[in-house]
Amino acid sequence: MKKAVILFNLGGPDKLESVEPFLFNLFNDPAIISIPSIFRYPLAKFISKRRAPIAKNIYKEIGNKSPILELTQDQARSLENSLSEKGEYKCFVIMRCWHPRASDVITKVKEYNPEEIILLPLYPQYSASTSGSSISEWNDLCKKENYKIKTKTICCYPTESNFIASHVSLIKKTLQHVENNNFKLIFSAHGLPESKIKKGDPYQWQVEQTVKEIMSKLQTENLDYTISYQSRVGPMKWIGPSTDSEIIKYSKEKKGVVIVPVAFVSDHSETLVELDIEYKKLAEKNGCSFYKRVPALGIEEYFIKGLAELVLRPQTRGDFVSSIMCPNKFVKCPCLEL
Repeated sequence: MKKAVILFNLGGPDKLESVEPFLFNLFNDPAIISIPSIFRYPLAKFISKRRAPIAKNIYKEIGNKSPILELTQDQARSLENSLSEKGEYKCFVIMRCWHPRASDVITKVKEYNPEEIILLPLYPQYSASTSGSSISEWNDLCKKENYKIKTKTICCYPTESNFIASHVSLIKKTLQHVENNNFKLIFSAHGLPESKIKKGDPYQWQVEQTVKEIMSKLQTENLDYTISYQSRVGPMKWIGPSTDSEIIKYSKEKKGVVIVPVAFVSDHSETLVELDIEYKKLAEKNGCSFYKRVPALGIEEYFIKGLAELVLRPQTRGDFVSSIMCPNKFVKCPCLEL
């Protein structure tokens, strides 16, 4: 039985000239800016044009492009290899805001002619702005093209055992090279406007569940840790505390800082520039005794094993697979809509 696995991620510009149109696609997504398209389109044009010079400088720090497509393709190949003994699986990559787009990939999926499709967002913690947006785009496209096929959706996996084991393994390896025990372990996740959480998005709660599981499996006594959120954009209030404010706080206490990118499964500008360059400079400026960043999961053995097991797992609720059930107040969780 032929099955197609579609890996979703945000994407990133493949050259400096792509930065502005990439940003436009990002801000023109109704899951990001929830206003009528007649107003969203010009607003997205304005924001992307205004932010493009700043963003270009960021990408100049990492070779004038984002590495996220190549890294996601590596994950797709590793997952396909892991699944090869379980049946006939082929992995496809779709990026939400840059190439390859869903409209390009659906043709290749049809040519492969699978009997079932598994949708796999590379966002461990569900948000309507990330996983939800990618899943909706694909489902809408299938309806538009009248492409009817059995589909299973992996909603989220914030507490999946191998996902947790992957983080634990990488954290332990990093801590082996820490100079002393006077440090703060900071779990940093991408931020989200507070208004999204108040409307029932489960993202922040799921991030907290991930960290809770990691800490229980680390089994390291008196390990001082906190959760923070990075990559704020615009004037609205975002969930906190912010990663930069936490770094300043503990650096001024002369502590070391160890950063864990807990919601990023591959490297891109938020890890390679924001965490590795900008926040490191911020830490050193404020007296941090040492600064280390735990690697993103990438193709780490446990992580790929966990993705494979999710693909093979039967649906737990309707057409969805999830490692956790959200409380009823998180109305944006698609599993609760069933």
